[in-house]
Amino acid sequence: MILDGKTVIVSGVGPGLGRRVALAAARDGANVVLGSRTEANLVKVAEEVDPTGKRVAWAVTDITEHETCRALVDLAVERFGAVDGLVNCAALDTVFGGLEATDFAELRRVVEVNLVGSLAMTKAALPALKAGGGAVVFIAAQSQLVPPPQAPQMAYAASKGGLTSATYALAHELGPHRIRVNSVTPGWKWGPLVEAFVNYQAQASGVPAAEVLAGLVAPMALPEMATDADVAEAVVFFLSDRAKAITGQMLLVNAGHVVR
Repeated sequence: MILDGKTVIVSGVGPGLGRRVALAAARDGANVVLGSRTEANLVKVAEEVDPTGKRVAWAVTDITEHETCRALVDLAVERFGAVDGLVNCAALDTVFGGLEATDFAELRRVVEVNLVGSLAMTKAALPALKAGGGAVVFIAAQSQLVPPPQAPQMAYAASKGGLTSATYALAHELGPHRIRVNSVTPGWKWGPLVEAFVNYQAQASGVPAAEVLAGLVAPMALPEMATDADVAEAVVFFLSDRAKAITGQMLLVNAGHVVR
């Protein structure tokens, strides 16, 4: 188990990627500390991670509220004695459109959550991470490189691009403390959000959902869309000592849709 004995914090735990990351980390031996704004999600995922409660803890966390970020880190240290990894999954991804139709209040909110909030969560974890070294993983997005015409999200893409730039800077800033910083960058990935999008598009256009999905998959090198679980596996790798010499990297998990 490649995370045996490590303690990992996962922010943004809902029914999709955050849940998959938590389950994969626990499967590979980690103690898992869950943060989310929605208590019901935390309770449900914690039960899945470890019904005994011995290797899981959670706290309601809003990453735009710095006190709750610090409280989540404090909980990890109190329960398990250390923090070895942080996965920043929390994101606001429901704002669509380009610049012409942009509501700047919405744009500021997207940046506040996705960029500022993720950095605030990371800053809160630094004292614990510095104690023994560790790994920070940001979840970026392929849309920062190639905007999807089916679902333009300028604000979201810009905020995720900011996270990638932060990844490069933090790798150098935190490297002397043996803290590695990388980003996992999904493209279209099958999970609750994309499934809902496919079903919506199918209803709106009057075609089968399988046809909509096939259109999304067509430009990919592999004949099958990556899943939340596939992205979670890449995250676990970056958290593990198998990636101990890797920092400042952006890894695309996208079935070969965009190659960099």
